Amino acid sequence: MYGGADAIGAAEASCGAEVHATAHVAGGVRVPGGGPLLLGVRHHGPGSARAVRAALDAARPRTVLIEGPPEADALIPLAADENMRPPVALLAHAVDEPGRSSFWPFAEFSPEWVAIRWALSHGVPARFIDLPATHTLVWGREEAAAEPGGPTSQQHEVTEETTPGEEAVLAEGVAEEALRGDPLAALAEAAGYDDAERWWEDVVEHRGTGGDVFAPFAVLEEAMGALREVYGAGGRDRDPVREAYMRLQVRAAQKEFGDDRVAVVCGAWHVPALRERRTVAADRSLLKGLPKVKTDMTWVPWTNRRLARGSGYGAGIDSPGWYGHLFGAPDRPVERWLTKVAGLLREEDRIVSPAHVIEAVRLAETLAAMRGRPLPGLTETTDAVRAVMCDGSDVPLSLVQDRLVVGDVLGEVPESAPAVPLQRDLTRLQRRLRLKPEALQRELELDLRKENDAERSRLLHRLRLLGVEWGEPTTSRGSTGTFRETWRLRWEPELSVRVAEAGVWGTTVLSAATARAEADAVTAGSLADITGLAEHCLLAELPDALPVVMRVLADRAALDADVGHLAQALPALVRSLRYGDVRATDTRALAEVAAGLAERVFVGLPPACAALDAEAAQEMRRHVDAVHGAVGLLGDTAPGEHTARSGESRTGIRGRWHSVLHVLSGRDTVPGVIRGRAVRLLLDDGELAQDEAARLMGLVLSPGTAPADAAAWIEGFVGGGSGGGMLLVHDERLLGLVDAWLTGVPGDAFTDVLPLLRRTFSAYEPGVRRTLGEQLRRGPGRRGSTAAGRVGIPGFADDLDTDRADAVLPVVRLLLGLDGDGRPAADDNDLVGVAG
Repeated sequence: MYGGADAIGAAEASCGAEVHATAHVAGGVRVPGGGPLLLGVRHHGPGSARAVRAALDAARPRTVLIEGPPEADALIPLAADENMRPPVALLAHAVDEPGRSSFWPFAEFSPEWVAIRWALSHGVPARFIDLPATHTLVWGREEAAAEPGGPTSQQHEVTEETTPGEEAVLAEGVAEEALRGDPLAALAEAAGYDDAERWWEDVVEHRGTGGDVFAPFAVLEEAMGALREVYGAGGRDRDPVREAYMRLQVRAAQKEFGDDRVAVVCGAWHVPALRERRTVAADRSLLKGLPKVKTDMTWVPWTNRRLARGSGYGAGIDSPGWYGHLFGAPDRPVERWLTKVAGLLREEDRIVSPAHVIEAVRLAETLAAMRGRPLPGLTETTDAVRAVMCDGSDVPLSLVQDRLVVGDVLGEVPESAPAVPLQRDLTRLQRRLRLKPEALQRELELDLRKENDAERSRLLHRLRLLGVEWGEPTTSRGSTGTFRETWRLRWEPELSVRVAEAGVWGTTVLSAATARAEADAVTAGSLADITGLAEHCLLAELPDALPVVMRVLADRAALDADVGHLAQALPALVRSLRYGDVRATDTRALAEVAAGLAERVFVGLPPACAALDAEAAQEMRRHVDAVHGAVGLLGDTAPGEHTARSGESRTGIRGRWHSVLHVLSGRDTVPGVIRGRAVRLLLDDGELAQDEAARLMGLVLSPGTAPADAAAWIEGFVGGGSGGGMLLVHDERLLGLVDAWLTGVPGDAFTDVLPLLRRTFSAYEPGVRRTLGEQLRRGPGRRGSTAAGRVGIPGFADDLDTDRADAVLPVVRLLLGLDGDGRPAADDNDLVGVAG
């Protein structure tokens, strides 16, 4: 480690000091080493980027070689396009398996990007010289479990290939000192720093541009050379192969452009290996027999969040937004940064004045002086913002960290960049629907009665079918109607890979989603998966795929005799029927299948509920709830039947379901939790009088019933967050029955039923529990009395006051868009859909 410490000392003493190496003149400028100009950099380092630009201006090479996949050479001219805005990334993926992919990200402050732009602006050829992606993508497949981004992802710090989850330990033999795969950390530690980022800022980012422009590269090369003398390749088995390929490319460029007219921009870790003299035969022997895969390459947008190390990116940096500011600020970077922070906080309605900015600048400079730093860094500015602008709170500071220190910038690539046909169709749709991809998460409210919003909804649903999770449906604010949707959108760079993968299904979003839905229907593992797929087909409006899905659904439903499977499948199928009105979708075939599925559930449910253990009974209770909700949406009649009304209620689907519930509520072989639930559902639907419900509860809670069974019945009747607490509050008879039963449970049985009771009553709102407790504390017969002296509940009459109830009917009709006779108004069909 002494070599590394000496190099650091040289860097700290004077970055413009004499470098003890032979030098020659290129264009009147001293260039170290006597061969190609090797510019070792830290990837995504603004200090390195400025130094590269200065060195290239001074040396004026005839070609610039850059670490990266050579398949992207043809894409380099696109970097000069006015529509190319970093951060962007090179994306390589296997042609036959697009999911095998790798990215090479570039920010505006990346040294490689600066080198590309310099070469294009000076008419100098630029080439990538790293090992081709055709080989590295095969490595990525072999090491996918440990390296999700692929081995050719950009470097971590000044090194390469440290990807999420990797902790390459470098050691000299069995030396006690271990070095992680980050040479900067070792150099920072040798210099007395416990934070590599702070060391890099002090030595490089805060360094002026004056003096010898080649000195920092010479110092870094010396430091890396010292590390490699001790640790060799650093435990990176792939590096010698990559460096052999780079040396061959450098030799070829020297032969073409001249020995001293070639500049190489690469990770500083590789510079000593490129400087090393090896024979051509030795390098070629390392490349012999490497596996290959056919690849495609293109530019894709990238984001600051994906540049951040916290995202799992192996070459990530802690503060891409801060580094972008340092690179772009023409002067007074601290003052300009704190002004940005103040602007952000003012946008969030925090009181921040110019005086706050002035005081924060003073505090940051004072902290830097106290800590012996040449200029305030991110640590000092953050401490100053917390103390001066955030009143010591980390809550607003987290906003600054998220929006400025990391940032939410999304890059752009020109339309001329290569892309799969599906990507081009998606781009066309995004532009036509004015649905721009953004890195910042946002919510999008859609009114499906508007054609543009309906098309946006269809696009997002189709992309979800294809596995492109650009949008995630969320609960709508202020409306539960089927004509409104709310989406949470955020575009991530990985979605470009998902689009490439989905390209195997078709050349347009519509054709690809249709083909994918048809294939998923055939391979679906359960009946519920198929009904869910049918719902997605309706939401995405895939008329060609729906018949295939329905045919598979009908075949599977006919063969599946498991009532649980049928009950799971029915809700999604019935939900889909709601989309016919707003989306103008023909759902007649869907309704027929749903009605047939419901009839099979009705027939099979009573025997399926017999002799179940506690866990199976709870599962079946959830199925009963799901079927009840589905029947409510399905309506009173099956296709082809007349509407069931009042006296004919037993002839419709809802009437037949009520008959099933009656059977379940009175059958002793059915578990108590299901019987109680059936009674509650009948009571809520008005199919069971309150007196009858009280009679059934009294029978169940009689001394002849086992306490555990009685507790399960109570859980089914008033548990599960179904408003059971309010039912007990407003029905004194039911509460009295529960109270009398509970106080009469024997002591030895009480501990057995206690978990069930706690689960039941703990789901109630605090206010409901408090009201029940107060009523029970006062005791039966003392909760108030009516005028006739009968026991009653304060504020409630014995019977319904029909006159007061009728008074609200005109307002209800107005809200629901109903005429005086209760029929839908001509222009309010959507409101009726909401009410339904």
